[in-house]
Amino acid sequence: MIAIIGTLSAIAVPNYLKYRYNSKVVLAITDIRMIEKQIVLFAGENGQYPDSLSDLTTIGVVNEPWGNPYQYLKIDGEKLTGPDKIDPRKDHGTHPVNSDFDLYGMGEDGKSKLAFTAADSQDDIVRANDGGYLGLVSNY
Repeated sequence: MIAIIGTLSAIAVPNYLKYRYNSKVVLAITDIRMIEKQIVLFAGENGQYPDSLSDLTTIGVVNEPWGNPYQYLKIDGEKLTGPDKIDPRKDHGTHPVNSDFDLYGMGEDGKSKLAFTAADSQDDIVRANDGGYLGLVSNY
């Protein structure tokens, strides 16, 4: 009897943990899509993207499902070269993944690097291709 319970637990627990993780990924994707719409609305009303997420008074403070704040970087109109340059996220070929703004969550490990090839970036939930892709870096 104990062996049967152990076997069922060995099957059920990993599946449950995977389901919980996938649910958090879907929630993060939904959050990022909502924040993205607020950023675009802000840009339409103000003629430029916000400098930070705190400029979006309509959403308040939003954390990803793992408790970390979402990350945002205004790219459009910012310096990409020189001493005051900004560093946008980079794809596998080290090209910027967005030309307007970066918006992402750092995922379960709470760590991230600029390059998608970095191990710390693989669980990040990202907006890439100027909103054409939204999901895990590992699936990009």
